Amino acid sequence: MSSTIHTNKPVIGITIGDINSIGAEIIIKTFADNRMLEFCTPVIFASNKTINFYRKLMNENNFNYQSLKDFTRLNHKQVNVFNCWEEEVQITPGVLNEIGGKYAARSLEVAIQCLKDDQIEGLVTAPIHKKNIQGEQFNYTGHTPYLRDAFGAKDVLMFMTAENMRVGLLTEHVPVAEVAKYVTKENILDKLQMMKDSLVKDFGIDSPRIAVLGLNPHAGDEGLIGREEIEQISPAINQAKSNGILCFGPYSADAFFARSMHTSFDGVLAMYHDQGLIPFKSLATGEGINFTAGLPIVRTSPDHGTAFDIAGKNLADPDSFRQAIFSCLEILDKRETYAENTSNPLKKIQLASE
Repeated sequence: MSSTIHTNKPVIGITIGDINSIGAEIIIKTFADNRMLEFCTPVIFASNKTINFYRKLMNENNFNYQSLKDFTRLNHKQVNVFNCWEEEVQITPGVLNEIGGKYAARSLEVAIQCLKDDQIEGLVTAPIHKKNIQGEQFNYTGHTPYLRDAFGAKDVLMFMTAENMRVGLLTEHVPVAEVAKYVTKENILDKLQMMKDSLVKDFGIDSPRIAVLGLNPHAGDEGLIGREEIEQISPAINQAKSNGILCFGPYSADAFFARSMHTSFDGVLAMYHDQGLIPFKSLATGEGINFTAGLPIVRTSPDHGTAFDIAGKNLADPDSFRQAIFSCLEILDKRETYAENTSNPLKKIQLASE
């Protein structure tokens, strides 16, 4: 990390998301509380005009910031807005259009470059709309695969986390009709390894226990309702165990969550989006967030979408976004602790003896 920005408060980049959504509102509400500045130095990737538009719309007088065009003027005692564009942009809260997607992509692109340049230390992303953001710079089903390619990761894990549960997804934004073809032994092994590594490095759990859900109703009923459990999922679990991963299953998803079995595990691997997110959003205590495991950087986001139906009405709840900020900070701290604890032990012994 560049010594020019490193302080005891991490510098956290924040993307604006779709400028017609609730993104700016939840960001402003979060940092209108000046106590947030005790924990981090926020850098919002947007434009002064966009932030001012929403600040006036919300009549939020407690939110103040300084404008930034380069990091030599970074202020660690104030919210910073990094201007990603200067042109006049028509903002229409609640309207899904190509303008919202274009500037969401611009914000994300600039923030990613600042991460690569070590100018920010973590990233929290406000919601995008997966349809209108599509273009030359963004041809993905969401943030997760975009970040995977941006940082050259072999694979990543969409990891939903809350106080009482952590649910990772084997497949993310994939049509239900296509899910089964991704349920392979190799894919499951990769995701289990990523989940274990993340639980150890990002959450500080030394020997994590992971539950694996089945794909079919009743986990296939021994092949009566599908054979993925027999041919792909169980072999992957057995192989993972031999690789030193404490994993169990496959479990029937309905009974697993209905019986609160998730409370006995450090992580749960679901086979597809709704299988994991419906129980997560129904049962999670506290504010859930989305974390992208497997990246060299830390990225979190709130566990909700653009909410165009309430955009511009000053109704959006910032709690999940605020928790995404705190989770980003906590994971950064866990990674630093892990790196210190696993650094060269001989060097530590030598230093202690001097």
